[in-house]
Amino acid sequence: MDIQPKTKRFNENILSKYQIYNSIFITLPFDNISNTGVLMPLLKSECEKGFAKGLTPIEIIDRFFLKYQDNIDQKEQINLLFKFIQYIERQVVLFDAIEDAAFPITHNMDGKGTLRNAKEEAFSQNKKEALQQYLEDFKVRIVLTAHPTQFYPGSVLGIITDLTTAIENNDLVNIKKLLAQLGVTPFLKAEKPTPLDEAINLIWYLENIFYHSAASIFNYIESNIYEGKEVNNEFVSLGFWPGGDRDGNPFVTTEITEQVALKLRQTVIRSYYRDIRKLRRKLTFRKVSDIVLEIENKLYRSFINPTEIIITHDEFSSKLLEIKELLVNDYQSLYLTELKDLIHKSKIFGFYFATLDIRQDSRIHHQVFTKIADYLMKGKNQILPKNYHELDELSQMNLLSNLEADISSNDFKDELVVKTLGSIEAIKKIQHTNGEKGANRYIISNNQSSLNVMQVFSMLKMTAFKNDLTVDVVPLFETVDDLINSSRIMEELYTNKAYRAHVKNRGNKQTIMLGFSDGTKDGGYLMANWSIFKAKEELTRISRKYNIKAIFFDGRGGPPARGGGKTHQFYASLGPTIENEEVQLTIQGQTISSNFGTSESAQYNLEQLISSGVSNEFFDSGKNSLSPENREIMNELANISYKAYSDFKNHDKFLPYLEKISTLKYYAKTNIGSRPSKRKTSDQLNFSDLRAIPFVGSWSQLKQNVPGFFGVGTALLKFEEEGNFDKVVSFYNNSKFFKSLIDNSMMAMKKSFFELTRYMEKDPEFGEFWTLIYEEFLRSKRLVLKLANQSELMQNYPISKSSIEVRESIVLPLLTIQQYALKKVQDLNSIDNPDKELLNVYEKIITRSLFGNINASRNSA
Repeated sequence: MDIQPKTKRFNENILSKYQIYNSIFITLPFDNISNTGVLMPLLKSECEKGFAKGLTPIEIIDRFFLKYQDNIDQKEQINLLFKFIQYIERQVVLFDAIEDAAFPITHNMDGKGTLRNAKEEAFSQNKKEALQQYLEDFKVRIVLTAHPTQFYPGSVLGIITDLTTAIENNDLVNIKKLLAQLGVTPFLKAEKPTPLDEAINLIWYLENIFYHSAASIFNYIESNIYEGKEVNNEFVSLGFWPGGDRDGNPFVTTEITEQVALKLRQTVIRSYYRDIRKLRRKLTFRKVSDIVLEIENKLYRSFINPTEIIITHDEFSSKLLEIKELLVNDYQSLYLTELKDLIHKSKIFGFYFATLDIRQDSRIHHQVFTKIADYLMKGKNQILPKNYHELDELSQMNLLSNLEADISSNDFKDELVVKTLGSIEAIKKIQHTNGEKGANRYIISNNQSSLNVMQVFSMLKMTAFKNDLTVDVVPLFETVDDLINSSRIMEELYTNKAYRAHVKNRGNKQTIMLGFSDGTKDGGYLMANWSIFKAKEELTRISRKYNIKAIFFDGRGGPPARGGGKTHQFYASLGPTIENEEVQLTIQGQTISSNFGTSESAQYNLEQLISSGVSNEFFDSGKNSLSPENREIMNELANISYKAYSDFKNHDKFLPYLEKISTLKYYAKTNIGSRPSKRKTSDQLNFSDLRAIPFVGSWSQLKQNVPGFFGVGTALLKFEEEGNFDKVVSFYNNSKFFKSLIDNSMMAMKKSFFELTRYMEKDPEFGEFWTLIYEEFLRSKRLVLKLANQSELMQNYPISKSSIEVRESIVLPLLTIQQYALKKVQDLNSIDNPDKELLNVYEKIITRSLFGNINASRNSA
């Protein structure tokens, strides 16, 4: 019954405004071609009609030029295509700004999933004390990463922010100016950003969004759920990867890590300084004003001289509490609410703003530790036995757990060893300046054994933390095999006396990271999600066995294929067999700007994540326990889909298709991120070295979205053919976990458009492979609709569905231009002496077209 009002809200507040402001945009002079805006709707119409008739992208573009621009030569045609690309990019920005402005209208800010709703539901069920007790420990950690899934430079993000404000205020004069500014502001980055550039871009969100929204959540919980009583939990904490994530990024150095940490400290101190200046105008009372002025002066000096410790966080906090006591005792609590807001910010952000995580691949650690072991087996440094490398893993672990040595990066000449030990030394330095929470986690990518963890554990102790290891070692399990082995690996660590003692010193908590992106790339959609679910269950069980609390940290991307989609629904679906004291997840690229780009959207989505834990614990726990029969069904579905996906992945045309037909190789040319698109620099495409982002992104650019559905249809078909489909329907209707999986797969399929690449059906090399993908898409679509009893994909999510439809409509000409250029490149490469200059131009068109397509998918999370 609520579908119509939601659709109406979308149409009135987003679609109508987009049509109005886009018509203004069309009339603006646009970068030397005044008729671009006039021609754009004509091209869009030709695309829609052309694909409906089964025409190829080449035929559609050629027909457009023949009908509307038959008097221009090839050079002018190409120039116009570039103008169309630029124009569509800006249409996407306009739609982004309109959606952001309408967020509080299209989303019920006090409805289901918000803290107010959770509070009212708990209080009405006489669960107030239970809710308070639960929230004393529960928290959400958002970890910002610079993974390259967004193409907006900082200048364009600034325009989106200003445009959003102007649209909220219906300021037509300013909207027109901003649209004109947008028309002439470059979207391209001349050079790849450095990790420091990426950090500075993301710190903007910390300073302008999270600094306020996280504090608002704290204020609400303390005032309304705890009814004014003081609480110790910060509820929301922030993590940060730019400058600390070394995995596959040679540009992250020790110096960069230290610079980023310094920038984080400097920025949060500046934020406190601004707040204290505002408070000084209010807190003009005897004794109080002197303390406020003292804090202000010290914060200012700390900001100007960030390397000097002029005021510690402990001193800052105690001074604020001193002011609080004076206000309560002597001044009738005047301006107490404003002061408490700053006290809460101080609790959440410290003098570090966000915890800078260090991450590196286990294979790099192994290379590094081999060199360190060589050093510790020789001469006066000999601590390890000379046959160390020949020992089995258990013997090596026993030696490492009791290893006492003092080493530093200065002891080695090998660049890899120096960088790795340098990052450990940087953690120690950051803890001294920013506090322990400034950097206290070392994440091991591609963790395949307990020895991988022990190598890092011993390097930390030998290099900088001999007597007191104030760092959590976090294994990251990614592939299906690693997920299966994860509980065995953790038990080996828990039974190691030295490591167990370390975990005890860290509060008997062990953070374990699980990678959705590489899991899906490796095992397909259903198997990846089910493997992670089962791994969490086993890791919970094994951790509880040793009285350890497992904290799960999920490496999620934006689209469902990378663990995104309706993320809060996933967390609300976890049953009692999975530890859920904390929700920790990575947020990256367009997911940052779409879910946390404004104060309203950030607060709403943070509340949704907090409420997912509350819902799972108090209101829906019965729906979240999987029965033995449903486990059997899920297991069979995952195994069937895994076989289908593995066969598909091992198809002899799989890698050639990605290499020749998709935009995969063009990701490296976009200058959107500091990190290379492959872990190794070899020219040959190797599946294991391929990053998940370009892998998933390439399928998205093709509008095939394979990682989000392939194998789902085959698995469901087995149950249909055997007459057991009703069992899967019952599973869907009674399991929030399975429902969230299927609903997110629907989103991936909703963004698929096979008409775009239908011309490949007749391709002599790839026709059969394309048909294989298309048939699985049709199978999956038919059966998920049957399963959910829906007539169209995402029927139950009308606003998201409408948003996707408009965005896909906007970029349809862009996709057509991209495919046109891809086919031109293929044709040119098929002849003996292709025109190199023309080839280069078409490749530039492909690269440029990536931008708008990926930005338009911001609603993937």
